[in-house]
Amino acid sequence: MKIVLATHNAHKVEELRRILGPALGDHELIGYDGPEPIEDGDSFEANALIKARAAAAHTGLPALADDSGISVAALGGEPGIHSARYAGTRNDRDNNELLLANLADVADRSAAFECAAAFVDGAFEHVARGVWPGEVLPAASGTNGFGYDPIFQPEGHDVSSAELAPEEKNAISHRARAFAAIMPVVRERLG
Repeated sequence: MKIVLATHNAHKVEELRRILGPALGDHELIGYDGPEPIEDGDSFEANALIKARAAAAHTGLPALADDSGISVAALGGEPGIHSARYAGTRNDRDNNELLLANLADVADRSAAFECAAAFVDGAFEHVARGVWPGEVLPAASGTNGFGYDPIFQPEGHDVSSAELAPEEKNAISHRARAFAAIMPVVRERLG
């Protein structure tokens, strides 16, 4: 059985295929090529559901989606659900530079990557959440990953998440935690 992943982000598709691996069992995770819904929810959970509902309705297949971002304590949780378009350009480098500028004179750099994973199959819906605590570094470091990975140092590590090997990051990230929580529900629902 096919499960559509409601994203046009090729990085996310590949990352989730690696994260889910054996958890998918006989199910094939396919990319989504339909219209992009308007993400106007007020939380990661609401936006993940908007995307999963749109992909399920467009394809007629069970759908998985996520919404994720970085929340910084000193900025009242910003950029939060606006992480991908924080600088207004949807460009990772611009987003990182703006976040670093906004934290230039801030001592408390604690932050967390947050992810809500949503599953929609007909009228059935389920959402799970994953949080990866850490802090924002003063400068970018590393070339792995995408988004805010070069400026995020996970708790318990002395390197950025962009300096972790992809396998290590995929085992402990916010996305891995959210999808680890939702996959038992997906497997039970789909058999």
